[in-house]
Amino acid sequence: MSSTAPSARPKGAGSKGTGGLLRVLNWIEWLGNKLPDPFWLFLMLAGIVLLLSWILSAVGLSAVNPATGEAVAVTNLLSPEGLRKMVSEAVTNFVEFPPLGLVIVVLLGVAVAEQSGMISAALRGSVARVGPKWLTFVLALTGITGSIASDAMYVVLIPLGALAFKAAGRSPVVGLIVAFTSVAAGFNASLLPTASDALLGGITTAAAGLIDDSVIVTPVSNYFFTFVSSFVLAAIITLVTETVLSKRGEALAEDTDTKQQDMGDFNDMRLKPREKRGLRNAGIAFVIMLAIYLALLLTPGSPLRAEDGSILMSPLLLNVGIVIAIMFAVVGWVYGRAAGTMTTAREVPEAMAKGLAGVTPVLVLFFAAAQFTAYFQWSGIGPVLAVHGADFIGSLGLSPVFTFAGIVVIVAVMNLLITSGSAQWTLLAPVMVPMLMLLNVSPEMTQALFRIGDSPTNVISPVSPYFALVLGYLRRYQKQAGVGTLISLVLPVSIAMLIGWFLLFVAWYLLGLPLGPQDL
Repeated sequence: MSSTAPSARPKGAGSKGTGGLLRVLNWIEWLGNKLPDPFWLFLMLAGIVLLLSWILSAVGLSAVNPATGEAVAVTNLLSPEGLRKMVSEAVTNFVEFPPLGLVIVVLLGVAVAEQSGMISAALRGSVARVGPKWLTFVLALTGITGSIASDAMYVVLIPLGALAFKAAGRSPVVGLIVAFTSVAAGFNASLLPTASDALLGGITTAAAGLIDDSVIVTPVSNYFFTFVSSFVLAAIITLVTETVLSKRGEALAEDTDTKQQDMGDFNDMRLKPREKRGLRNAGIAFVIMLAIYLALLLTPGSPLRAEDGSILMSPLLLNVGIVIAIMFAVVGWVYGRAAGTMTTAREVPEAMAKGLAGVTPVLVLFFAAAQFTAYFQWSGIGPVLAVHGADFIGSLGLSPVFTFAGIVVIVAVMNLLITSGSAQWTLLAPVMVPMLMLLNVSPEMTQALFRIGDSPTNVISPVSPYFALVLGYLRRYQKQAGVGTLISLVLPVSIAMLIGWFLLFVAWYLLGLPLGPQDL
């Protein structure tokens, strides 16, 4: 069932006051919501993957993996072995679905902070301090920088973004989309170095070694570019939000029952004395925990640094979800004690249980999404298509700037099929990095191009497990929202970020600006 009223034409399609772009987006929403419920949609997509695996395997579609030199072929999942695997690993697919454990663990901590009233008080205080004028930009920049927390930011910031906009008297749907696009589409940019920077740098170094084994790409080889990109992308998100999304988001009327939810007196932005006391104590607790965290992370010889002593590959960064959960739980408990909303330790597990109650519909959706993503991975369709796409770009013989555009487009399209950045770069880097090195394009610059193509389409990839997660969040405010609703909201931001980020790169390239410290 669509989120629009049933009619021969989609809502807003014939409105004279609606711009051409808004009419297109309304059509996208209307058509997209004609699709079945996401649970059935993912199962149908899984069926399509099974059929394609049989057809492509029969015609012998294959490619040579440039990373290993081995042939990669499509695997027929409708074979007896494939059928046995689907049955025997169905539960494993669900249990090992990437967001599942992370969602539950982080929400255990967030629930304590939410049930104690800390999140409500902090958001109201923050919104009042930031002001509606800067709310969108600050939320977007927070989401982009939050990529240092990896996938945990999907669980933390997206629902908080919705609540922050609701606290400011704006559509929570718009806040949710701002948070989602900043976290997902801005994943490869950050004000701080991240663990993924180290991972991408290692892959790029190996690929560059095919031409020059003296090249070393470090985790900060793109740092100057990604630092500036963070502000540019936040500005793009803000511009699109205020000119396009706000109009559509406000039109998506929030369901009556969600309007009546107890949001911790969000309508009153003024903090009570007990709330101020609670936030002060919670802030002190947070600073103490942050100091302990940084000490364990930065102190030489710390058992929680990586085995080789590095920082970016520390379990404290790679598994930051549990750190976030503990911090939320502790500061939430401290707030509750100081504000008088929690008096006994028994209330902590009770708050955790209440927090997990609302995630049940998402878990149902995760089961179907997990089977689809597993089948797609088993089939080998994604890697084969990725290799052929990279080879096609190399055969065109275009000028550098046009080649850059082609690389970005290939990566963006491949990202719809392979959402793991490291997996995709492992496949593409051995072709793209040497190819562009022969055109006097540095490996660091090629890696920057990959970042540009990889991030913006994260928000429109149905293969991404977090697409299902965000759809579940969206349905908290719009129970009838469908795939079309979500795509129509994020598509303008995705396109704007892809174009804007690439134009920033072209200007960077033409001006000869340093991508990182190695270029100084």
